[in-house]
Amino acid sequence: MTVLYTAQAHVTGGRVDGHGRTSDGNLEVDIRQPKDLGGEGGGTNPEQLFAVGYAACFASALGRVARRRHMTAENVSVDSKVMLFPASNGSFKLGVELDVSVPSITDPEQAADLVRGAHDLCPYSNATRGNIDVALTVNGNPL
Repeated sequence: MTVLYTAQAHVTGGRVDGHGRTSDGNLEVDIRQPKDLGGEGGGTNPEQLFAVGYAACFASALGRVARRRHMTAENVSVDSKVMLFPASNGSFKLGVELDVSVPSITDPEQAADLVRGAHDLCPYSNATRGNIDVALTVNGNPL
């Protein structure tokens, strides 16, 4: 398989008092436990980073699907939620909600079909399929 791109990052510490940076220096963050989980806050956390990455990837996938279908999908936005849940065996699991807005596509079925196509194409969706529950909403309508 041909590698198209490789992102590299280095992290010290963990989610309580960590620091991460990418090899190109374009992203450098303090990683902190959120106040909601009893931490001090003051930095980002893995769930926030995942939420941003998934939303950005999904928006790009939607644009690519629209172009393949010779459609115009303008002003796309994706609001993402990544939830952390306790699992029954003492570990943790994630859940995701993606609220996709495609204002240029007013037909509900056409918008839903476009989001389904993006979900099939998006690398984050493919990586999480079968492992993480992902709820999709498009233009205010749940899929």
